[in-house]
This record gives sequence, C-alpha cells and structure tokens, in this order.
Amino acid sequence: MSTKQKGWLLLLLFALYYLIPLEFRPLWQPDETRYAEISREMLASGNWIVPHFLDVRYFEKPIAGYWINNLSQLIFGHDNFAVRFGSVFSISLSALGVYWLAGRIWQNRRTALMAGVIYLTTLLVYSIGTYATLDPMITLWMTAAMCFFWLAVTTPQVSVRVSSWILLGIACGMGFMSKGFLALAVPVIGVLPWVIIQKRWKTVLCWGWLAIFSALAISLPWVVAIAQREPDYWHYFFWVQHIQRFAESDAQHKAPFWYYLPVLLAGSLPWLALLPGALKLGWKGRAGNSAPFYLLGWMVMPFLFFSIAKGKLPTYILPCFAPLAILMAQYACSLLNTGVRAFKINGVINLIFGLVCILAMVVFLAPWGVAKHPLYAHYEIPQVLLGVLAFAVWALAGWLSLVDPSRRWHWAAACPLGIALLYNFALPQHTSSKQPQPFITAIHDRLANSRYVLTDSVGLGAALGWELKRADIKMYSEKGELAYGLAYPDARGKYIDEPAFPAWLAKARLEGNVSLVLQLDREEDVNKLKLPHADFTWRQGRLVLFYYMKQP
Repeated sequence: MSTKQKGWLLLLLFALYYLIPLEFRPLWQPDETRYAEISREMLASGNWIVPHFLDVRYFEKPIAGYWINNLSQLIFGHDNFAVRFGSVFSISLSALGVYWLAGRIWQNRRTALMAGVIYLTTLLVYSIGTYATLDPMITLWMTAAMCFFWLAVTTPQVSVRVSSWILLGIACGMGFMSKGFLALAVPVIGVLPWVIIQKRWKTVLCWGWLAIFSALAISLPWVVAIAQREPDYWHYFFWVQHIQRFAESDAQHKAPFWYYLPVLLAGSLPWLALLPGALKLGWKGRAGNSAPFYLLGWMVMPFLFFSIAKGKLPTYILPCFAPLAILMAQYACSLLNTGVRAFKINGVINLIFGLVCILAMVVFLAPWGVAKHPLYAHYEIPQVLLGVLAFAVWALAGWLSLVDPSRRWHWAAACPLGIALLYNFALPQHTSSKQPQPFITAIHDRLANSRYVLTDSVGLGAALGWELKRADIKMYSEKGELAYGLAYPDARGKYIDEPAFPAWLAKARLEGNVSLVLQLDREEDVNKLKLPHADFTWRQGRLVLFYYMKQP
C-alpha cells in the first residue's frame, strides 16, 4: 500500500470514528444536553462572559470550553453534530500535538504517526472525544502546554525559546479558563519529575516568568469582566468547585484511591499489551535528555494527583493518554526489531475481549439470558444482534492482528470500529431516559404550545430547552446542580416545589397550557403520583408528560 493510500485510509478511519456517527446519536443527559443548552443560550443572549443554564447563573465551570462549543454551533448550527464537534476538534488538535511531539523526540515519522493513531483509537480517548463535555478542551490545552514546554527547554534558538514559553503560558491560561485552577497545577506537577532529575530549576526560574505573564495576559480580561458582572463567581468557583470537589468529605463523585487503575486498563484498549512496556520505557529513559521520563512524569503525576482527589470521574485522566500514546508507539516500533511477543499478546487480549463481550451479550444480557433481570427486553433482539456484531468486529480485528503480528499489529486500531458505528443502535430501550430527544420529538407540538414547561431533572430540562429553543424551563420538586443559581433573588419563580404545585398550576392555566415532564424510577406507577389530573398523559420508558390545557 502506497503512502498516499495509507493517508486516505487514515482519513476514512477518522471520519468513521469521529465524524459520521456524531449526528445520529441522540444527546445524552445530563452532560451533553447541558453543554448544548448553555452554548445555545450564550449565542441567543449574546452574553459570552457569564454562563447561564436554563436562564439562571451557572458557575460550575469557566468560560473557554463554552466558547469552543459556541463557535461550533455558530458554524454548523444547532444540531447534534455541532454539539459534539467541539470535543472532536479539541481531541484532533491534541492528536496533532501528540504526532508533533513524538516526531520531535524520536525523529521517526512512523513512530509519530502511530502515536497519533494509538491516541485516537484508545477506548477512553475515543469515547470522551466524541462526547460533548469540557474534558477534551482541557486536554487540548494541557497537551499544548506540555509540547511547548518541551520545545522551550530543548531548542537552542533563543527566539523559539521565548515564543515557546509565551505559548506555554497562553495554553495554561486557556486551560484555566476551560477547567479552572487545576489546569495550572497539572502542567506543573507533570514537568516536576523531569525538572528535578535533570536539575533544570534555573531554566524554569529564569524563563518561567514569560509563561506566567502570558497566562495572565490571556485570562485576566475575562477574570476581571466576570468579577465585575458577578462578584460572587470566584468565591463559589474556588471554594465549592475546587476545594470541596478535591478534598472535602462531601465531594461529588467520591471514589477510592485505586479508582483510576481499572479506568486506565480499560481505557488503554485496544493497545493494552503495550502498556507495561511503555511504562518501563519511560522509567528506563532517565538518562540523556530523558524524553521518555518526561513523558512518564506527564502521565503518572496527573494520574496520582487525580487519584488522591476525593471526587473522581473517568474523564479526569484523559490528559494522561497523550504521553502514554507516544510511549506506546515508540515501544511498539522498537519491538519490530526485537520480537513480536507483545503484539501477539495484544491480539489475544483483543480477541478474548471481543468474544467475552459477545458471550456476555448472548448468555447474560439478552432476553433469553440467565441473568435474573436481563438488560434487553424480549422485543429487542435486533439490538442484541447489533451489539454482538459490534463486538464481533473487535474480536475479528484482534484475530487478524494475530495472523501476521509483525506486519498487522496495527490492525488493533480497527477494534473499536464496530462500537463506533453501531453502539447507539444496540442500546436497550430502558436507556431512553438518558437520551430524551426521541421522547421530546414525539410530544414536541404539545410542548411548543405550552406557556410553561416544568421538569424534575436538570439534564432533561436541558434537553427540553435545547429542542424547544427556549431557556425558560422551570424546575419542579428538584433543583439539582441549579440550586446555587436558583438561590438568587432574580431567579425566584423558576422553581416550583411539590406542595405548592397545585395552587401554582391553577393560576398558570389561566395564562396558557402547562407541560410537566418527569423522569420516574423504572417501575414507578404514574397513577400513584400525587399530581392534579392531567388532560393528557404520555409515557415512554421512565419519561412521562403531564399536559394541562389552558382554562378560561
């Protein structure tokens, strides 16, 4: 296969993984619907300084991640592709950074190309990179910062060194405006092992002020602007979103210290067998310019940092996979001259993984399965077959890489292809509450004709706002993550508690139709809900509409 043909094949694979599926997957709530709606409201209001969510203040995150999503919706419109393209764009630029840094370190185009391919096809990177959240944005800025730092400390040209330190600061500043203060801590702890072992403190102290200055220059305008508009922003964002989430006992998403170990192993598929060798390569590379050790520090230190934190989510360690992909690529290319045992093990792992998942689908999750409560209902056999097909692609790619491992080891990149194209069509119906767009479409006319729309789920409220193109969705009974914004005096009336609902409804129906959309427990009986009798009720899975017509 010629170089040109390989290039077109890579572009095709990229499109199949990262572009084609985006529009055909309904948005997941709460994350994707949240970020879709926040950016839609920013564009509608023209307020690119203060984030608002369902027309109330939302201080959970800074602004730069929303800006990327804003531009995506501005260019592509208000559709699912646009909502997710910001993540794809960020991960793609991160992959280019991986390609560039691998090429600069190893001086080998094949290694650099494989680093980019491995990065884009690792399970964690792919799954988050096509999902609308802010973690791909912070990963972009962290990857850029680490690339610019390496360029700054290895180039002999003063002009390039100055530019690199300035760009490093800009990347850190944008990271800060995407995720907060953690974006400043992660690059520092990432380079710390290399700085210590190479005794490069003088370089950092002499040149680091350029990075500090440029980080301040890029972030200070927004920092001041939001402080002037919302004086309480920084108090809430620093103490609640950083201190409590990181250290306090009531941190969100609490998990044990070892939480990220299985995430790392599963996230490294379909390249898992390269992981031990890659880590060993990084540890052994402490001599000379110690580039492998630099990559190892970049991977391990943030991993430990987030492991220590009380609150944990799989997305937090996404920045660790850029250096890991570079180490994996170099380790894999070095094996071509010393043996293919790791390639065989990798093929076996992928083959077994695909077959085990097929077995789980058929024996346990299918409606005829031995599990007490099968995941799929009796009418969902097509979804089961599509799930089996997706994992069969994984197993097939693993088997093909075993046929001639020295030449076909890179076929592992095709393992997730079946999941990329089919997984959404293989989901069981009971997940429909997590993807509410089809439900909203079915009742769109009634919702659109409603003077008031209420819901008890923030994620569902975001989906309603996005689909109806209106921000005035009211919260009923539950405040969720909007509790802080709803506490402001000007947000009064945007929340209706359960006891007050009947009296509120009686007055609201004088003004127009009222729609109440609830997310119930799986077996919850609609008839047992203590609600005023509705003129129309529609239920689909766990989602239910109570429609109250205007009264004269």
